[in-house]
Amino acid sequence: MLRRAATQALRHSRQLQSCPLVSGERVCHSSFIPAYATTGSTMLQRMFVEARSIHTTGVQYHGGAKSTEGKECISVTFIEADKSETTVKAVLGTSLLEVAHANDIELEGACEGSLACSTCHLIVQDQEVYDKLPEPDEDEEDMLDLAFGLTETSRLGCQIIAKKDIDGIRVAIPGATRNFAVDGFKPKPH
Repeated sequence: MLRRAATQALRHSRQLQSCPLVSGERVCHSSFIPAYATTGSTMLQRMFVEARSIHTTGVQYHGGAKSTEGKECISVTFIEADKSETTVKAVLGTSLLEVAHANDIELEGACEGSLACSTCHLIVQDQEVYDKLPEPDEDEEDMLDLAFGLTETSRLGCQIIAKKDIDGIRVAIPGATRNFAVDGFKPKPH
């Protein structure tokens, strides 16, 4: 019985090697792929694993502004720690963290916008604009509690989404972040 199971396993492993998922080809359809696993030390058992289409995300643009031609945009001004101001266009629906990275503005974002740090802390300069933003949820408030230089108008850049009603928003980047990096570290967007 073991010999027959081993022979069957060898035959199916040859079929498996020609399978698009294993050979590196792109899989564009669902299919069932035979696979084998040992249970105990004496028996091989057949299982089926469903392979699904493989999807990837779009290209991320860092180190240069993404084209905003033909897209609806708002104006965002970033005020850096040295008081220099940079005004850029932000495509509606993008976070200010993404806008900063696309325009080479030094805003860290260590967790890459997953709401797991406070390194993209921004201070909204105009109370009226701040009031137009949605209320921060509990997760954002927890991360803001860890932020350096917290103010009444502090928000995380990954949570401020470009919308028409905040056109002209001015945000200050605090002079420091609470991260495990060495002083003087200049973050590079991922």
